[in-house]
Amino acid sequence: MAFLAPEARPCHTLLLVQDLPPRDTSARMTRAHCRSAVSPRVGTLASLGLTLFLSLTAHCSRYQVKGFPQGEPDIAGADHWARVKTSLLQDFWCQPASQLPQEHLSALIRCLATQRVSLKAWQLSCLANLATWRGLQGDFRLHPPDLLLFYNLSQVREADCRAFTHRAAQGNTELLANLPDQRVTLRHTALACLGAPHLQLSASDLELLGVLVCDMQASSIVTSDPHVLQNLLRCPRLTAAQSVALNSLLASGRTQLGPPSSWNLKGLQALGSLTTYISPHVWAQVPEAVGLDFFHRVVAACRAGQLSQHDARHFVTNFLESKANLASWRPKRGAGWPCTNGNITAATLRDNLFLVHYDCAQLQSCLGGPVLRANLDPLLQHPLPAECQRVIKAKLAQVYPQGIPEDQLRLITSLVYLFSRTEIGQWNITSKDTVVALLASDVALENQTEAVLQKFLDQNGTVTSALLVAIGGSRLCWMSPQQIQTIQPSEFRLAGVLDISSCPQSQKDVLFAKAREAFHNTRSTADYYRFMRPYLGGAPVEELQHLAQANVSMDIDTFTNLNPRVLQSLSVSNVTTLLGQNVGDLQKARSHPTVSSWLRSLSSLARDQLGLDASHPGPSPSYAASRPPSITHPTLHLAFTSGLPENNTSAPIAGSPPVHLGFLPLSVALPSGLLWLLLRRTSLSPVGTAHGAPGPWPVQTVLPQGDQAHRHHMQETGGC
Repeated sequence: MAFLAPEARPCHTLLLVQDLPPRDTSARMTRAHCRSAVSPRVGTLASLGLTLFLSLTAHCSRYQVKGFPQGEPDIAGADHWARVKTSLLQDFWCQPASQLPQEHLSALIRCLATQRVSLKAWQLSCLANLATWRGLQGDFRLHPPDLLLFYNLSQVREADCRAFTHRAAQGNTELLANLPDQRVTLRHTALACLGAPHLQLSASDLELLGVLVCDMQASSIVTSDPHVLQNLLRCPRLTAAQSVALNSLLASGRTQLGPPSSWNLKGLQALGSLTTYISPHVWAQVPEAVGLDFFHRVVAACRAGQLSQHDARHFVTNFLESKANLASWRPKRGAGWPCTNGNITAATLRDNLFLVHYDCAQLQSCLGGPVLRANLDPLLQHPLPAECQRVIKAKLAQVYPQGIPEDQLRLITSLVYLFSRTEIGQWNITSKDTVVALLASDVALENQTEAVLQKFLDQNGTVTSALLVAIGGSRLCWMSPQQIQTIQPSEFRLAGVLDISSCPQSQKDVLFAKAREAFHNTRSTADYYRFMRPYLGGAPVEELQHLAQANVSMDIDTFTNLNPRVLQSLSVSNVTTLLGQNVGDLQKARSHPTVSSWLRSLSSLARDQLGLDASHPGPSPSYAASRPPSITHPTLHLAFTSGLPENNTSAPIAGSPPVHLGFLPLSVALPSGLLWLLLRRTSLSPVGTAHGAPGPWPVQTVLPQGDQAHRHHMQETGGC
């Protein structure tokens, strides 16, 4: 939808009521209260926010508990309302939720669980603190598994230990990337639930531990019950040591698949993504017909876009190494190598076993220039091993000595990492579509990113908000400062939240300055903080001190991404005020490099005040673990000298809903109540993260019984 100026945009456009079901009374209520919503009367504003929340939870409860109204179920209306609620809940922000009564907060958390809303780490950490302070942690069985990962584990009762661990083990432990001590404590808590030390994890132990097995030592994979494969299927990745242990277990024949010589297609399908870790030695023992059948299916899924090139390439490389002598498999240089398998044609490339019949040496000898020019797309749909990719790159240089044409550039996404800045300098890039094709994946590296964008800018191209969203925030890390300066502030605002957490510190500093340029006219400190939160990794000490005075209650995930050198200039008082109600999370992140370096800069007395010891990373009582949240906050009158907007809100703020500046009039009008229920992403704001996830395997993976039980429960409740 178009972004109108605030004074020209109708109120119903601000609230996006067109996205609500036609029968929804909250839409009519919204229109009726439109004039009141932009008035300064606080009572009316709080009432509006509460009414919107009650409308949401009422619908949630109706479909979860009572089912559909009498008569024919309104499936379309229910689905539409579910989509609206999911979008709203994904924009969860702690500050409005902190003002809810306990029963409403409890209903909200349960709605997050039944709706299976995926929240970010910065949202979950503050919500966990809020739930704990409100005495809701005991209802963990009804809470999202991801939320349990952030709870204060010292408050888990011994009688609830196994149930809590089983529920938490269904969550995504990667969310704890910035809370290393919490992750270690979670593993220790889970093992303690098993009782006496276990030299071998049984099937029941593994069912309890779930995804937590991914953090176990590699040796436990070999000694555990073979059902450990079900746990490993849930790991986002395996370490090198875990991969070796997996192959040792598979080669032993102790699993349900038996020895590799007896494997069948069904067994390989049950292994799912674990097949990418199978070594050439194990593949050599698998019956040839079975291996080729599975190879055919994997390549077909990859070519159809159902499986990531990265995973498929890893599998193909290991499989092919098992079937051929590596020395003869590599392309031969110099005098050439005869084509013994026949010239490659368009029909040849349609065969999913193409890479089995043509190794990299034969690819070099049998692929002609005209066929390559006419069939580049179907060729690169195959998960080519790295050596074969180099063969294709060399042949493209022969076919296009003056540079690859732009229409062909859009097809070489998987090869772009092989090209130098000089080679990219020969390209002609005039279209945003070409930039997106080359940079939207995770293949291009730093040099390629800057070079590709520069060629585009040299052709009078502009970096728009749509382009930023398409290529992802991580690409900002690799743009030159001069390229970043070409981005118009309005485009930066419209791009919404961009994840730059992986950027080097020097780049975070540049991006912070650009974000300040884009958002410095924001009307309130609350809104300013919500927009600036992703870019605070480049904030100077003065900025953080002002935000601390403004009661922002920064989440620990954002805190760990701050500039470590800047943190050295912050006192204990500065940090505790900056974190506010989230200060206890320092305990969970004490081993994080940013937190650890700051703790070491403090005196022992200051660390004692926090209840932390820089030299002792083990669990200790967390600071203010049982401190109730502050409900009222004094109005601050600050003399901002760093360019921050005037502070016209008295409540603390935490988090950053991904919204556009066009929504600011409404956000200023509703500083209390459930503001976040009104904020939705538009087509220019990505709902997910920038990094890509592996595509689905063309197989039916085996889930632990705990997951199956959880899925059955969700089907019975009907969701939110």
